[in-house]
Amino acid sequence: MAQGVAWCARRIGVPCAVVVPDGAPRAKLDAIERLGATTIPVPFERWWQVLVDGTYPDLDGVFVHPVADRAVIAGNGTIGLEILEDLPDCDAILVPFGGGGLSCGIASAVREVSPRTRVIACEVETAAPLAAALAAGAPTRIERRASFVDGIGSSAVLEEMWPLASGLLDGSRTVSLEAVAAAIRRLAGSARVVAEGAGAAPVAAALAENAPEGKIACVVSGGVIDAVVLASILRAE
Repeated sequence: MAQGVAWCARRIGVPCAVVVPDGAPRAKLDAIERLGATTIPVPFERWWQVLVDGTYPDLDGVFVHPVADRAVIAGNGTIGLEILEDLPDCDAILVPFGGGGLSCGIASAVREVSPRTRVIACEVETAAPLAAALAAGAPTRIERRASFVDGIGSSAVLEEMWPLASGLLDGSRTVSLEAVAAAIRRLAGSARVVAEGAGAAPVAAALAENAPEGKIACVVSGGVIDAVVLASILRAE
């Protein structure tokens, strides 16, 4: 998301600043900065509050919400349409769940074209707010533990995203860090695809014993991972 905004800003010739959690991998920050944007690292809770508030008071300009912006959500829906073009009889689509913009966008489009196709959120066990919210029937705060899976996972589901997530998504599958690491190795070894933790979470869910039946599509949503972390995972450390 941040790289996409930075690329568009460079293309139209306007400055771009991206507020990022201070635990973001250097590889992601470098990718954003190579596109000409400025990164503003803040503690994770402060970063999350930016999403809750929908603004960052120390910056002027247009705020593009990475999760709840309706145009961003609609754009994400095109992913679902492309999947159904290639696999019209798809039974389930597994999507990483960070804030819900990606998964809800895909689900909104898929519901219109193929109502039978399930869209299932994928979370990591160290930070699975959607699973907790679905169990409680409402957003509930959980304890988030930081890990190499940095692209998804938070302390709660955003209030404004809860109606969409609870109404559009067919549940959440929670996977372990070990399963995500194994999925990263599987993608690299079998498909020659470098995936970050968040992107590999759907593959981990697809390989689990409780995986959905039928034809499954996994959205591998990103591949920006620090080389040292990737090497460690590939060595099964």
